[in-house]
Amino acid sequence: MAYGSISIGDALRDYINKSRMKPRLTEVRIQQNWEQLMGKTIARYTQQIQLIDGKLIITSNVAPLKQELNYSKDKIIQLVNEMLGEVAVYEVIIK
Repeated sequence: MAYGSISIGDALRDYINKSRMKPRLTEVRIQQNWEQLMGKTIARYTQQIQLIDGKLIITSNVAPLKQELNYSKDKIIQLVNEMLGEVAVYEVIIK
């Protein structure tokens, strides 16, 4: 590629990566893929998923699910970051 020429897709990706919208867009991608990542049962009983400063905050009212998610924090981080293709999640918090 010659200097000064860049595809629209690359330019848009570069803009998003540098914009303040990136964390919100990453959060939306996680929410959209949550069922695929974690399965229907876990997705059904998950009330909210937020990404704040590298912390994935998962909210559920189901005590056994919360316990299972607590045991699976490292796996959740790995699955989410693999799906995103980048390290965006450093910590999981279960509420």
